[in-house]
This record gives sequence, structure tokens and C-alpha cells, in this order.
Amino acid sequence: MTSHFYEVALFGEFFSRDLSAIMNRITLHSESAHQMHARELVYEPYDAQHQRDLGSEPVLLRARKELLEPDAKWTLYSYLKPESVRVHPEATVRPWATLQVVGNALNFASALGYIRRSQMYKRGYVFRRGLLVIQMLQQEQVDPKTQKPLPAHVDTLWEVEVKTAAPVKNTQETPLKNYVDAVLEVQLLMKGLLDLRRQDV
Repeated sequence: MTSHFYEVALFGEFFSRDLSAIMNRITLHSESAHQMHARELVYEPYDAQHQRDLGSEPVLLRARKELLEPDAKWTLYSYLKPESVRVHPEATVRPWATLQVVGNALNFASALGYIRRSQMYKRGYVFRRGLLVIQMLQQEQVDPKTQKPLPAHVDTLWEVEVKTAAPVKNTQETPLKNYVDAVLEVQLLMKGLLDLRRQDV
């Protein structure tokens, strides 16, 4: 049996007034940075409500495409329920499956028995730090007529995700603890400016 791939992550949010201070500190401790603008669709199984009625949380499927890269393909990915807080009290550790789709990813999701629940656009910055990526972004609403993104409101919170750059395995050579330590290092670097924490969503 193959063992799961995981994502190890911490999350935070802040108001626009703190943007330059937080951006400066993250930039100082990162190897590279670039702008991002992505479209993300969230799908749920057609029987999601039935699953919820039975007391189990349906597995959502997400489709993401980077809009600033001309040849970007859709990536489908899915998270399972995060590991228990008893096992990983300091960071969110969740099984993570990802798949690059050739052709129409959205039709592919439908063929798997999923229906679209929501869509959003995310705009911001991506920083690379060793084994981690740090995403700093605002969600943009979608214009119902054109399906295009609307600029984020001035009061929209910035979201920060500090996470493993790719799915990781828990092995003797690379135990999950190494990745947990890496995200906790960023938590320490941001102390006093940005509160990064575990979340169970």
C-alpha cells in the first residue's frame, strides 16, 4: 500500500495597512518572489448533501489555473481531513492528492461525478523559501455577468499560506517533522507582525 502524500501548512491573515511591513519581512527571508493571479473552482460530489446527512464530510475537488503563465494547465487537487491536533498540534498536516490534466479539467471533474460549487480568483504574491512556498493573496469576487474577476475591496483581508511547495511523504529520510519545523521557522520569523497558526479546514 502506498503511503499518503501530505501538505504541511500554517495560515494567517492581515489588513492592507500592514502589507508593506509583512511583504518586506517575507522578502528578506525568501529566495525568490513573483506575482500570482489564479482562478480556482471548487467541486463537490453530486451526492455531497447525502454524505453530510450521513455524518461524513464529502471530499472536495479543486481546479486551479495560474492566469499569468500563458501555457499554464489546469491542476486538479484534493485535500483530505487534516491529521488530528493530538498528532500535529503545531501545524496543519493533511493528505493531499494533485493531478495535472491534459485537455479540459472541468469536463474531467464532471465525468468523475462532481458538480461546481463555487469559483474565485486569487491575486497576490508567491515567495519561495527552501522546501516551502509562502502565498500572500486577496480573494477577488466574480462578476456574475462576465465571470471575470472584480478588484478586491480596499478592506479585503490578505490571506497568507505557508506550506510545502509540493506534496511530501513521511519517510525515515524525510520525516514530516522536518517540514513542520520549516513552517514553524517562518512562524517565528513573522512573530510580532503576523500570527501564523494551524487551522482545521
